[in-house]
Amino acid sequence: MSAAFRISSTLWDKIHHFASFPQTGVSLQQMVLFGQHPSQGTLLKASQFLAEELPVRLAHRVKELDELPHNLSDMPSIRKVKNWYAQSFEELINFPPVQLPQHLRQQLSSTGQDIFLPDSTPNPSLAALQDHDHPLFNLSSLKGNANGIGNVKLRVPVERRYYAKSSSIDWPPSVLDYNARFTRMLEAIKRRHDPTVTTVAQGVLEWKRSQNAKNIGLDIQAWLDRFYMSRIGIRFLIGQHVALNTQQPHKDYVGIICTKANVHDIVQEAIENARFVCEEHYAMFKGPPVQLICPPNLIFPYVPGHLSHICFELLKNSLRAVVDRFGHDARDDKPYPPIKVIVVEGKEDITIKITDEGGGIPRSAIPLIWTYMYTTMTGQSIDQDFQASDFQAPMAGFGYGLPLSRLYARYFGGDLRLISMEGYGTDVYIHLNRLSSSREPLP
Repeated sequence: MSAAFRISSTLWDKIHHFASFPQTGVSLQQMVLFGQHPSQGTLLKASQFLAEELPVRLAHRVKELDELPHNLSDMPSIRKVKNWYAQSFEELINFPPVQLPQHLRQQLSSTGQDIFLPDSTPNPSLAALQDHDHPLFNLSSLKGNANGIGNVKLRVPVERRYYAKSSSIDWPPSVLDYNARFTRMLEAIKRRHDPTVTTVAQGVLEWKRSQNAKNIGLDIQAWLDRFYMSRIGIRFLIGQHVALNTQQPHKDYVGIICTKANVHDIVQEAIENARFVCEEHYAMFKGPPVQLICPPNLIFPYVPGHLSHICFELLKNSLRAVVDRFGHDARDDKPYPPIKVIVVEGKEDITIKITDEGGGIPRSAIPLIWTYMYTTMTGQSIDQDFQASDFQAPMAGFGYGLPLSRLYARYFGGDLRLISMEGYGTDVYIHLNRLSSSREPLP
């Protein structure tokens, strides 16, 4: 069990070795093209890619968790998360590879005239996530897929390792068995890391109490951005692989990616969920109205869960601001001003604007809203036994809604921006990259 897990010196050597390799980002477009017609051969290729890539990503995080500033690494909850990552790393590198006959190995590795996945483009969010003091940080050396930086070891580009190879090979039962066992291991790893967000947050709270600190510094803020962005990426790769191996084919889905995600339907569901939470929290019969202005048939490839999470968190903020400003007892003759959600499609982006009249935010507080653990609610804490995979249900209070939502938007090349008019209200802009060609930002 991870509670008794300890990182041996031998394991540390392996972690440092794998952390010397750069991570390999993939784009949404590449994932869709790869998984459109999965066979046991392509799923084996994907398993082999993850067996190489996930240990590298996990090793980077274990090493960073061990070297955090201001004694943050010594907090019990941070050590617990470090051990989870190290245990998952050990399970992956020790997973026995599939045994294939020589002719199948040659066919699997041969490229022939196959069409590789298209190149991805650099994610514009990467520079904001990088640690500028880290020896790997050198934007001038980032070329191609960032598989060689400075003195760091080179890796074969993802386009030639993680691609859709159409073939009529008759794969032996051992391949099916390997894919199934590898998928079960990934499911167990994903479950182990379910409480990571809340456990890291608890670790930061432990640090704040030990230091008697009111807010976290910019260095810890930057680390949390990098750490949580990496977590989004790891869980996306695992979730996509598990879905390809376990779910029945669907004409509009490739794994967890919806190739025809309907923006109107996703946003409408987020509106209904946020209003429900608002009405439950304030014991109201009817919360502030939300008007959705969106083309009914606006579709593009995206992960619906990511977009739903972003919209839900932002709508909760707007609903709470309106209720706090106008009171809990709006009447027919004095109704709440509506919150407006406007969705438009441009050439590069799909943009969602959420506008409220909740009073806005003072200009001096704007930088703080992107800070983890910053909240306008008081008296909130995290239960020691809280095991949710992310912050769910509470109307507000943990200070993670905005910064995490921005990371989800940035993950596939989008962004999240906020403009406030103190005394009136707030506009939040969600930019989504409709081209889907940006690879993951992997600091």
